[in-house]
Amino acid sequence: QVLLVESGGGLVQPGGSLRLSCVASGIPVRDITVGWYRQGPGKQRELVATETSDGYTRYASSVEGRFTIARDNAKNTWYLQMDGLKPEYTAVYFCKGLWHQYNYWGQGTQVTVSS
Repeated sequence: QVLLVESGGGLVQPGGSLRLSCVASGIPVRDITVGWYRQGPGKQRELVATETSDGYTRYASSVEGRFTIARDNAKNTWYLQMDGLKPEYTAVYFCKGLWHQYNYWGQGTQVTVSS
């Protein structure tokens, strides 16, 4: 059984930083494409960042240079380092793992950027 569990969300002031974590079980993180998506209030879920198993990364233009996706294969975990947060980044953030052409999703973690 595959299970993804996010953590690290919370309330942060504009310009602040957060690091999200996604701990995976039942899936080999070293062999998969990992990613982060978000869904803001009244919006559709959108891609934030992805990284393939061979290290190719892709970022949404709105977060390029502010967010960094990374993984720790030994911990079967991937991360999203978010710096320079803006109020428009407020959303529920979801991690996703793509393995054998199937998408596995976490339950989401709320990120609120507000003063």
